Amino acid sequence: MESVARGGTRWKRFAVVMVPSVAATAAIGVALSQGALAASFSVSGQQFKVTADELKGTGFVQYGALDVGKSGKHPVAVVGLDSAKITNLCQSVVVPVPAFGDVSMTLRAGRPGGPKVIAKKLYIDADDLKANATFNKVDIGVSVDQTTKGPGPAANDKYAPDSFAQQAESVKFTKVRQRAWATSAGTFKLSGLAMSVKKGKHECY
Repeated sequence: MESVARGGTRWKRFAVVMVPSVAATAAIGVALSQGALAASFSVSGQQFKVTADELKGTGFVQYGALDVGKSGKHPVAVVGLDSAKITNLCQSVVVPVPAFGDVSMTLRAGRPGGPKVIAKKLYIDADDLKANATFNKVDIGVSVDQTTKGPGPAANDKYAPDSFAQQAESVKFTKVRQRAWATSAGTFKLSGLAMSVKKGKHECY
C-alpha cells in the first residue's frame, strides 16, 4: 500500500499514546538484535508521560522503529491512528535546568463533562504503557507493508520493509498510563487546554 506521510505539525510534547502489545514488543527486540530497524525520529533525549481516562480510536496500526537522540537509540512501538477522541488528557515533561533544578511543564485538556481532545492522523512513539484495551477486528502479525485499517506507516519512519505489524478497525483504551519519546499529528484539537510550569517534579503519574 502507499505510505501516508505524517501531518505537517509535530507535537513532540503534547500528545497521547496507545498500548504496545506483547507480540509487538517481542518483535521489536528481535528486529533490533538483527539490525533490521532504522531510525524514525531525532528526539530531544527526554521522555514525557501521559495519562488519559479514555481513548477511542479508529484505523489502528502498529510497528517497530528506533528513535535517536543525544542519549542514544530508543526502541519504540510506533502507533498510527486515523482518528482519536481522548477524555481527561494529562501530559507532563520534567526539564533539568542548570543551577536551578528540575522544572515541570504539565498540560491538561478534554476534562470530563466537556469537549474531548480530538486528533487526526496521529502517530506515537512509545516504550512503555499500561491500560485496559479492547480491539475490534484486529489482525496481529501482518506485514507492515500490507496494513489496510490504519493510516499506514509514515514515509519518513524508514521502517524495516515487510516487518511485523498489527492493525484493527477500532480500539478503546481506559486508565491509560504511558511513557513516550515523540508524537506527531496532522491536527490536534485540545479543548479546555490548561498548561502550568512549576519548579520541581510534578508529573501526571
